Amino acid sequence: MRARKRAVRRSILMIVAAAFLLSTGGCGSPSDAIVSIALHPTNPNILYVATNESVYKTRDGGGTWERMATDLSTYRVLSLAIDPERPATVYAGTMFDAVYKSPDGGQHWMPYNAGLKEHVSVVNQFAFDPRNSETIYTATTVGVFQSRDAGRLWDERMVGMKEVHIVVTVAIDPQRPWILYAGTTGGAYRSTNSGAGWTKINNGLIPAEILDASLALGVNTLVIDPQHTDTIYAGTTKGLFKSSTMGNGWVRIAENISDQYISSAVIDSSDPRILYIGGRAGIYKSTDGGHSWKTKNTGLESTNIRTIAISPTNSHLLYIGTNGSGLYYSEDSAETWKRVKLTGKLAEAN
Repeated sequence: MRARKRAVRRSILMIVAAAFLLSTGGCGSPSDAIVSIALHPTNPNILYVATNESVYKTRDGGGTWERMATDLSTYRVLSLAIDPERPATVYAGTMFDAVYKSPDGGQHWMPYNAGLKEHVSVVNQFAFDPRNSETIYTATTVGVFQSRDAGRLWDERMVGMKEVHIVVTVAIDPQRPWILYAGTTGGAYRSTNSGAGWTKINNGLIPAEILDASLALGVNTLVIDPQHTDTIYAGTTKGLFKSSTMGNGWVRIAENISDQYISSAVIDSSDPRILYIGGRAGIYKSTDGGHSWKTKNTGLESTNIRTIAISPTNSHLLYIGTNGSGLYYSEDSAETWKRVKLTGKLAEAN
C-alpha cells in the first residue's frame, strides 16, 4: 500500500512538474528558447547552452557552435552544469529521464541515475560542494538528492521537508558549504548539516495560511552573497526578497519593477553589491545591494528572460537565455546586448 501511494504521488508530481516547467516555455522555433547556460570556470570561450531541442557547445565565445551528437534521452534537457574542478565533465538534468553525465566535453553522455531514477526523473538544477566537486546536490520534483561520488549514486535528502513540494533550485553557502538552501513551489528551506535535515524559512516570504495553496509561491532562484553569506536573495513568482539573517526573515525588495515574476538572478562575485535579475519584463540591475534597480534591455528582441549567467573570469561578461529570441551576451555589464545565433556543425561522437 505504501509503495502504491508513493507511485501515485510521483505520478501526480510528474504531471504538475510538466505543467509548471512547460508554462515557462516560449514561442518560436525550438532554438529560440534557451533553457540553461553553463560557463566554463576558467576558459571564457567555452560554454554550453540547452534549448528545447538539443545541447550546443562553443569553443570560441559563440562564433561557431556544435550541436552535440547526443546520447541523451529524447526528453528535454532542463539544466546543465560543468564540474568546477574537472571542467571536461558536464552534467545534464532532464525532464523525465533524470541525470546524464559527459566525461569528455559533451561528446558522449551516459545516464548517472542510480538511487535517483527510482524516485524522480525531473532534475531542475545542480549545485557542487566547493570543497569537493564530487559532492553534488540536485533540485528535483520530489526533493533534494545528494551524490558523494560524482553522480554514481544518489541519496534522498528530504528530512524536514514535510510538505510535498517541487524543489526548483538549491544553493550552497560558499564559505560554509554544510549550509544549503532550497527553493520550492511552497517557499524556502535551509539545511545546516549538508542536507541531512531541513527547516522551513518562510517568515516574510509567504504567509502560513496560504502555504498549502497550489503553487502558492514558487522560489525560482536563490543567490548568496559570496562575501557576506548570511545575505541571500530569493527570486520568486511574486517578487524579489532579501534576507540578511540566513533566511530567518525576508524583506521584499524591487517592488517598483513592472513584472514581479523573477525567473533568474546572479550576483557579481567581485562586487556583491551588483546584482542582475531577469523575468518576463527583461533584465534589471542593482549596484547597491538591491535598494534600487534599472532596466537593462537595450538590444533585446524579447524581454521574456529564462536564465542568466555571469562569467567566472570576467564579471562584465554576461549571457542570458530568452523564451522567445534565443541567446544574448553583454560585454559591458548589461548596458547593451547582442544576439548569438546557434549555428554550426553537428558534433561527431566517436
